[in-house]
Amino acid sequence: MRFQVLDIVPHAPHPVTGEIVSVHERLRRVVETAVLAERLGFDSYAVGERHAGEFVSSAPTVLLGALAQATDRILLSTGVTVLSLLDPVRVAEDYATVDQLSGGRLEIVIGKGNEDKHFPLFGLEPAKQYEYLTENHELLRLLLRDERVSWTGTHHHDLHEVTTHPRPFSGPFRIWHGSATSTVAVDLAAKWGDPIFTANALQPRENYLVLIDRYREQCRAHGREPGYVGSGSGGLFLADTEEEAIAEYRPLYEGQVAKLNAAHAGDTRKGKRLSFETIEEAVAHGPALVGTPERVAAKILEYHKAYRHDVQSVSVNPALPHERQQEVLTRFAEEVVPLVRREATTTLWGPEDPGRAKGIRP
Repeated sequence: MRFQVLDIVPHAPHPVTGEIVSVHERLRRVVETAVLAERLGFDSYAVGERHAGEFVSSAPTVLLGALAQATDRILLSTGVTVLSLLDPVRVAEDYATVDQLSGGRLEIVIGKGNEDKHFPLFGLEPAKQYEYLTENHELLRLLLRDERVSWTGTHHHDLHEVTTHPRPFSGPFRIWHGSATSTVAVDLAAKWGDPIFTANALQPRENYLVLIDRYREQCRAHGREPGYVGSGSGGLFLADTEEEAIAEYRPLYEGQVAKLNAAHAGDTRKGKRLSFETIEEAVAHGPALVGTPERVAAKILEYHKAYRHDVQSVSVNPALPHERQQEVLTRFAEEVVPLVRREATTTLWGPEDPGRAKGIRP
């Protein structure tokens, strides 16, 4: 199995103390953590994109440009590029620039995003978010692959023999499709033969498995073998005992539950609120990776039996003291990763993966 660190760059007061670091410090830590992740042997580092709420990830390409210069080996990615909001011409230009800066170490995960408030900011209609995503994805593929692109669509203006610059480092970089609740993303991935990344963050395992199974079924319906599958997680925290881990992580988890419940009061849609009200429920039945290294490794392998995923993404709560965040990532890399890799193998990002980013090195 491969492993990724994801930071969607939340920037909010600590749920207990109310303390908050400066934006400058929060962004500096993104870069510092990417350097640490590379040193620890993680395969990928991803940043999110949000345009509303308590996040400072509105400019992921700027962050990735900084990461491209601060790192040498690790794959850079997104989680997700909110393609439903964006002009595919600009996306092709921006991400090809990152791909060039990194020496061909870029793959992206696209999606419509898990935030309703960002659509009005861009003058777009939430009801058409999947239409935007579908059309923008098709145009982006063409722009990355071809020169002298001509295009007629519904939501984007017509193009005539357009070539975006710079071109990608070594041909089109891989596009994954992020999926949390909808069949649209997995159907789109299956249609084009792309891999998927399941959010696996807030809901029961079965809800995500339905989408993964559908993806594989749709791939076969299109006459191709299913592609790679990635999985997120519901937060990561390690300690010497499960009781210690739960006790220390409880205030952060309860703060997250309270915040999501308040933000989405009365909203019954999947993926908007945590399905597990207590940390005990999240540890026992949900995707939270909280406990001893041995228990967390076992849990990832339990999910792997169902998902058969190739890459596991983890996120560390930024409300933890920064030194504690680094300690958790270090311990995960040294104590959890070897246990999982012993049992779960993949060809992803290796020499047998023909679509891998050309600049990544083992």
